[in-house]
Amino acid sequence: MTGRRVVITGIEVLAPGGVGAKNFWNLLSEGRTATRRITFFDPSPFRSRVAAEIDFDPAEHGLRPQEIRRMDRAAQFAVVAARGAVADSGIDIDAYDPYRVGVTIGSAVGATMGLDEEYNVVSDGGRLHLVDHAYTAPHLYNYLVPSSFAAEVAWAVGAQGPNTVVSTGCTSGIDSVGHAVELLREGSADVMITGSSDAPISPITMACFDAIKATTPRDDVPERASRPFDGTRNGFVLGEGAAVFVLEELESAKRRGAHIYAEIAGYATRSNAYHMTGLRPDGAEMAEAITVALDEARMNATEIDYINAHGSGTKQNDRHETEAFKRSLGDHAYRTPVSSIKSMVGHSLGAIGSIEIAASALAMENHVVPPTANLTAPDPKCDL
Repeated sequence: MTGRRVVITGIEVLAPGGVGAKNFWNLLSEGRTATRRITFFDPSPFRSRVAAEIDFDPAEHGLRPQEIRRMDRAAQFAVVAARGAVADSGIDIDAYDPYRVGVTIGSAVGATMGLDEEYNVVSDGGRLHLVDHAYTAPHLYNYLVPSSFAAEVAWAVGAQGPNTVVSTGCTSGIDSVGHAVELLREGSADVMITGSSDAPISPITMACFDAIKATTPRDDVPERASRPFDGTRNGFVLGEGAAVFVLEELESAKRRGAHIYAEIAGYATRSNAYHMTGLRPDGAEMAEAITVALDEARMNATEIDYINAHGSGTKQNDRHETEAFKRSLGDHAYRTPVSSIKSMVGHSLGAIGSIEIAASALAMENHVVPPTANLTAPDPKCDL
């Protein structure tokens, strides 16, 4: 990328198995899994009965009663993560022009859990053909509009600059951070609070993924259900969570003596223009995105030391990724460690991209590559 150099100076993560970046990293580095049988609702009617849930009480994390009432669970995640990232960075937001402090938040499914719950209230559990408006909560509007996530974060940290919600499916978190980097590069902001959040573990979401057979039916041993790149994998495990970062220009971070986790040197995004859930077998569009990101970072394939893969655990995705890595990195792909943290924290849809950025930054910080859990019989076609 041209323009100003952008660095990460604050990180906060809410993930299954632990709230907080430290707890998240401990889970990953120890190779522990957070997948369990679903407790949020009765999962018995569904094909998949396991998920990676977060033990989360919003009041314990500083949210006031009125904030809890008006925010869906995913918005709560985003606000708690944003406040944590700002605290971790040590930045004084009040010292900046508020119109140059921006927010970008990614989400794939928005306030799905909140909408699911509210529909049950206003329709008497689905028994009413027309909703009873007497039971419609004032905060239902907040659940309806995805922009409320970024608005709540901006309100929480006092950011009055660019404000955007990015929704590009499973890449929402990466694209949210990429957009924030672009705004900093071009000089449209001095500080960006960026990341993503999703809380999709609800009956309606489970039904959607059941219908396309994307989630695993393996529930005999929930801890072993998510098996990226394994020959016995048969779908992903739904998760939830958020990761938010403070991004700023390198020289500004140096001047204030900030701790720098990582520099974001290159970013690219591409579409396969092929199918809503299907992937081209050759991995061409993903390989193109990797190649362009490397070009923008002015790096070559041999400088890559680790790949944090999407690694969802579906038959199609993991083979597609393997081909994309080979296509873009050549022989160096065989010499580069590859792992998927979804084996431990599940697939939190739009949140997972930023959670994986956090995992990569913390891996560099700690000089440890997180493992792929449950990889006992590698798929011969996933041979990296």
